[in-house]
Amino acid sequence: MDFDLLGTLQYLVRWTHVFAAILWIGQTYLFNFMEDRLESADGDDVIIGKLWMVHGGGLFRVEKQRYASYLPPVLHWFKYEAAATWLSGIVLITLVYYVDGLLITPDQDFLTAALVGGFSLPVGWLLYDGLVRSPLGRRPVLFAAIGLVLIMALHYGYLQVMSPRSAFIHVGAVLGSIMTANVWERILPSTEKQLAAIRSGTPVSVDVASTGPLRSRQNSYVVMPVVAIMISNHYPSVSYGNEHSTLVLGVLVVLGWGIARLFRKPLFGRGAAHE
Repeated sequence: MDFDLLGTLQYLVRWTHVFAAILWIGQTYLFNFMEDRLESADGDDVIIGKLWMVHGGGLFRVEKQRYASYLPPVLHWFKYEAAATWLSGIVLITLVYYVDGLLITPDQDFLTAALVGGFSLPVGWLLYDGLVRSPLGRRPVLFAAIGLVLIMALHYGYLQVMSPRSAFIHVGAVLGSIMTANVWERILPSTEKQLAAIRSGTPVSVDVASTGPLRSRQNSYVVMPVVAIMISNHYPSVSYGNEHSTLVLGVLVVLGWGIARLFRKPLFGRGAAHE
């Protein structure tokens, strides 16, 4: 049996990508779970809320502080999972579509598809970031509606220059890049500014304090259609292979956002009383 180098590389990178994504998505939902279920600490000027959780045979008490008078010697950061997921995803999409020849159909141009696929990643982030920072960012329903239209338009545009399977997965790549940029370009810098304010004893501005929670919350919604796109290769007839694939994608996006909304409501994961 001949050794399949490309297939082996794809398998190992896919394994890495899936595991890194599990870590990242799990952390995102854990922290959003805690944010949504914090119990108000009435009368406390420092603690915004607290939460008791049980897991693995132990009890955990979580507090969210409005501000801190000092920084503890050790802070645990959550950032490399996002980087590992994105980097492995880029390597995987390169191996499968750009190296293994699945990017285009026989009547399409490889260079055109490659340029569109590559440039759409930063353009997608810049467009999304601009919308969030505009007045539309404060109108979530309208923002989501515009986002849905743009996602479907992006997919339709991809279909003009690349294969249906490639078009579907490239939409996922744009959304995944937006999530990663949210972490590295917005959440982490705003956190650094908050830490700098604590060190200097100066108040943290509202804009800085609200950036991290907003982008993390939006990531918890974006990830649902991304996961649906990730597994679409196994079900072509109901995803990219469907003759109405752009409409199917739109339905998956709305359905994913709805599921994310359910998980964010206290109805899911409500604490249980003990005797």
